[in-house]
Amino acid sequence: MRLLLDTHALVWWLTNNPRLSAAARTAVAAPSNSVYVSSCSGYEIAYKHHRGQLAVALPSPLADLVRRQRFAALPITVEHAEAAGRLPGPHRDPWDRLLIAQARMEALAIVTVDPVFVTYGVPVLW
Repeated sequence: MRLLLDTHALVWWLTNNPRLSAAARTAVAAPSNSVYVSSCSGYEIAYKHHRGQLAVALPSPLADLVRRQRFAALPITVEHAEAAGRLPGPHRDPWDRLLIAQARMEALAIVTVDPVFVTYGVPVLW
């Protein structure tokens, strides 16, 4: 299975937060699954931490943590950005819109507790 971690799922995985579901934890840990982290999650984490909206501090630079977990970094392409910009409303969160576009274009299931992804036809694992 090819998985894209929503930002909260990534933070919860890295901090061993019990809010990450057992199914998500098992899927992310499975060696047979490929796990991707979007560049947009790096931006969202840094932005929210800087603004005081993310209380948890990660112990290392995110890129190092992603590499150590053997997750694949997923860059944002111009095609991803255009697709995100063309998504219909009403959901307006720019980070979620980019993740939706990436999941759809790259045939990834998203690991998220957020039900909005299903409304955009993205497979969700939780």
